[in-house]
Amino acid sequence: MTSLHQRAVVADTHNDLLMAVSARPAESWASFFRRQWLPQLQAGGVNLQVLPVFIDDQYRPEGALRQTLRMIECAHVLAEGNADAVALCRTGAEIDRALADGKIALVLALESMPGLDASVELISTVHRLGVRIASIAHWGRTPLADGSGEDATGSGLTSHGVAALKEMERLGIVFDISHLGASGVAHVLELATKPVMATHSSARALRDHHRNLTDEQLRGVAATGGVVCVNFLAAFLVEDTGQVSVDRLLDHIEHVAEVAGIDHVGLGPDFIHEVMRDLTPPCCEDASPRGIDAMAPFPGLEGPEGLPLVTEGLIRRGLQEKDIIKIVGGNVHRLLGELRA
Repeated sequence: MTSLHQRAVVADTHNDLLMAVSARPAESWASFFRRQWLPQLQAGGVNLQVLPVFIDDQYRPEGALRQTLRMIECAHVLAEGNADAVALCRTGAEIDRALADGKIALVLALESMPGLDASVELISTVHRLGVRIASIAHWGRTPLADGSGEDATGSGLTSHGVAALKEMERLGIVFDISHLGASGVAHVLELATKPVMATHSSARALRDHHRNLTDEQLRGVAATGGVVCVNFLAAFLVEDTGQVSVDRLLDHIEHVAEVAGIDHVGLGPDFIHEVMRDLTPPCCEDASPRGIDAMAPFPGLEGPEGLPLVTEGLIRRGLQEKDIIKIVGGNVHRLLGELRA
């Protein structure tokens, strides 16, 4: 691990580890996290970890809200049980305190607001529980918006989706456009009055997949003051997943930086390989009809331990130290530093 990587605030805005931890009996949540995931995060130099709450098909629709609450509780329990090493943070001040204490700052997120559906008033409830980032759609249709897998509908946010955006801005929850359909993204960028984030999306100019963002969308996120965090999944970086490489990932990072600006790019790895292998029934909803192989290998970057390779690659490409620090976490730290209780 380079000294630069060690000195930087390294932020990962999408790791589904809560799915794997919460699948265990509640009494083992803290110990399993400490044994299985904490060493990986520490080996990768992660200082700020966003924990998305994603609800798999087996819980939908009837059990979605119950499982959402269970995963949120899991985040609190694993943080309390590992208080020497991590802290669940609700505000920018809490993030800074955790970093100053040498702990990993954890931030809760909702992926597609599972179980809340059109009950916008429940956004306040999950905010009380610590959620500070949220998206409103995944691959398909929700009562709030269409995911990118439904781009052909050309639909924007529903009236409930518009209300959700306004409520999130009122509460101080960062709106996540990853997975949102193209028309929905345009709608959000038209209405947003606060910075938005793409927690795990790559550049469509380099890999034409509906989960990636166009240059126009990249500029739109930047215009809000937000951050686009590049996804590491091979299928979103290259068409032939056998050709994935750190250099191709760096191409996406540099493209986002060039189009959106160096202050608006971050890392959203989407480390899902271990989670998908770990869960029974298998995680997650079948993505193959959506045009991706979520399990396509990315040698060296299957998990958090590989994150120093990104910093090393950016150094090799001659980027300035101050810009590398922004990319690997500084921009996300700045944005989440605005969080208030």
